[in-house]
Amino acid sequence: MAGKQGFTWMDHEPLYSAAETRALDRWAIDHAGISGALLMSRAAAATLEQLLLRWPQPPLLQVLCGTGNNGGDGYLIADRAHRRGIAVQVLQVGDPGRIAGDALLAREQAQANGVTVAPFSPASLQPSAILVDAMLGTGLGGEVRAPFAAAIDACNGGGQPVVAVDIPSGLCSDTGRILGRAVRAELTVTFIGYKRGLFTLDGPDCCGVLEFSDLALPLEACGAVAPGWRRLLLDRMLAQWPGRPANAHKGDCGRVLVVGGDVGMPGAVALAAEAALRSGAGLVRVATRQEHLSALVARTPEAMVTGVRSGQDLQPLLAAADVLVVGPGLGRSSWSQQLLQAVAASDLPCVLDADGLNLLGEGRVLARQPREHWIYTPHPGEAARLLGVTTGIVQGDRFAAAVQLQEQLGGTVVLKGNGSLVVADALRLLSDYGNPGMASGGMGDVLSGIVGGLLAQGLDGAAAAALAVCLHGAAADSAAEQGQRGLLASDLMAPLRRLLG
Repeated sequence: MAGKQGFTWMDHEPLYSAAETRALDRWAIDHAGISGALLMSRAAAATLEQLLLRWPQPPLLQVLCGTGNNGGDGYLIADRAHRRGIAVQVLQVGDPGRIAGDALLAREQAQANGVTVAPFSPASLQPSAILVDAMLGTGLGGEVRAPFAAAIDACNGGGQPVVAVDIPSGLCSDTGRILGRAVRAELTVTFIGYKRGLFTLDGPDCCGVLEFSDLALPLEACGAVAPGWRRLLLDRMLAQWPGRPANAHKGDCGRVLVVGGDVGMPGAVALAAEAALRSGAGLVRVATRQEHLSALVARTPEAMVTGVRSGQDLQPLLAAADVLVVGPGLGRSSWSQQLLQAVAASDLPCVLDADGLNLLGEGRVLARQPREHWIYTPHPGEAARLLGVTTGIVQGDRFAAAVQLQEQLGGTVVLKGNGSLVVADALRLLSDYGNPGMASGGMGDVLSGIVGGLLAQGLDGAAAAALAVCLHGAAADSAAEQGQRGLLASDLMAPLRRLLG
């Protein structure tokens, strides 16, 4: 196996929290000499431009404005549309007496230029209108309350297309969680920096098509406020990974041992083994139940398959491996526990998934201690068991849960889901590749095999995990071109090979 290689992460897309975005705003005002009013004007221009690209001749714009700066953006959108001869109406949500600062100046400008402003009521929304959501923005700190709750329900219930300004109202920009209710937009135009909540959990469902404008902030702004997370870009990782030399042989490409497949679960190890091979591993062995040998050889003849009865039987296979993938179909029997104990006693890099994670969470087989050369790939339910909390708590703040897991377990943690997260020490990454068709059995087994195959070829833990989650999702996106429903884990193998080729 080659020496460990990582990637350069600074050129991947910065993702910001609400506080970090406010710091960017403040930097622009204090250091770049860009006033808050000018930023608001640029945001309005960017939003209207994107809206008109999709609806060049809107019959009517109805702009729902809140009482903060998001509402100020909305007033300036309405003002620009009115000056272009587009029929527009502002519907004020919330007490206009609370509007202040730049938002108040924007309201006064729109009214002075003849924009019609009326209090919001659900009956105000016209069936032919395009709605602009400029109600709540990134500053929402708790559950949506009246009158915004009724306005959001009306936006979602009328069938009109909705354009969200910066972020759909009701969506938490830090977590991607819906705060009671949230606008379901067809288009979201976000500003200054990408908000991390747009890319995970409920964010993609709420924002629809996502467009971005940096509002002409100078490049220095990116260095002034360090992002807590970065969004992974597959093409940049693939461009950094060198091709194989002409004289490469299978021994150069790493040896993976997949451990699992208890009674009745041979498919999981078969998928993991094939994924490791399709990812480019030179040799893949499978340690499983004796009765599964013929099925595995028939399914994946390129993998070498050995029946094992105990942890002792695993020892010679461990000695011949560079990387371990443990957990697919492992089960929780005494056989499973013996194999996991044997794995833990070795010093090999290990990808731990599925029942391997569940056994770790139970604490009877493995001691809970940091293992720096392990990669853990839990889904939210497994993450909850490891943390001793509910799945709802994990999903309520996936970013915090992933960081907490990595602090407890060491190594690299991949928290799977819509917007998979990769954490390794200070490195915090998000992959938004993938689609709902992946909600089917065996997908996690494929991911663990890809991670193992990339580790075996010389990538370090963080690089292997990051590249694997992107490849996994991108392969599923390619396979889903024929439809998301009915997508199978094995459908990812051919596009995976194409992506790596």
